[in-house]
Amino acid sequence: MSTPSGQRPFPIPLVSAMGPGSQIEDEELDYLPMPQGMSTYQPPRLPEPDALDGHGAAIAVLDQVLAVLQAAIRGESVAPVDLSGLGAADREIVNQALGEGEVGAQVADGQGSALVQVQESVFAGVWRVIERLPDGGLQDRIEVGAIPEVLKTCARQDGASGHRPAARLPEGVMNAPTLLQELHDHRQQWRVGQSAHLVNLSLLPLSPADMACLEEQLGTGRVVILSRGYGNCRISSTRVPNTWRVVYYNSQDAMILNSIEVVDMPEVACAAPEDLVDSEQRLREVMAWVNRI
Repeated sequence: MSTPSGQRPFPIPLVSAMGPGSQIEDEELDYLPMPQGMSTYQPPRLPEPDALDGHGAAIAVLDQVLAVLQAAIRGESVAPVDLSGLGAADREIVNQALGEGEVGAQVADGQGSALVQVQESVFAGVWRVIERLPDGGLQDRIEVGAIPEVLKTCARQDGASGHRPAARLPEGVMNAPTLLQELHDHRQQWRVGQSAHLVNLSLLPLSPADMACLEEQLGTGRVVILSRGYGNCRISSTRVPNTWRVVYYNSQDAMILNSIEVVDMPEVACAAPEDLVDSEQRLREVMAWVNRI
């Protein structure tokens, strides 16, 4: 899946974080270079004033994104901003103005390619979504909200896919069956709006056979999310409903927490309401500068 001009290749490797050997700390992760400290907001590098001449379409898109962001803060239902009509030069200006934030995601098509690519902008809660259509074309859009809905939709589809793991557990399994029953019970009880139920695998005495059993029983979904704040957090959907693998790494890419969450979307991937308010203020300042030119 090609990416529009101005965007980097997607940084998340499609590998499991649970199977045997997954907890080796010196494993090299194929991520973008990560900052060595806390990631903080950096204003986008705006085009030079001369570069904006004749690019009213790009400015109109950015004005529309600001209006959508303001509507979302008011609690209104908002529609995506379609970028399919932008020319390459206008699209590049939009890319430059929005920048790239802490969260990226993709939905795999099962054949090693990306069906959907998502990149949060430097304005938290403002997302770039590129989706491959059935006819092979690309739909390029900007969405505003906690998380693009397509990620939740694909995770729900994975959870309803009828995953059928082997009925017989492998030899050497000790604690995995108890964990699987705990996860099953909480899936039955969990309702939209409730907090996640978290199982911290890092603190449990799990053998390689236990980890392999969890991998087999939960399956691997198509949604992978990378959150880059202090270090990395990799979030992967499974083939059972509302169940995610959430793995944290420090700034040296060593695993520090391996967990499973029962929730529709882990909170670490989502923009909070206060993030949207901050983003509206920052984008409004950017547009005030742009519209003065």
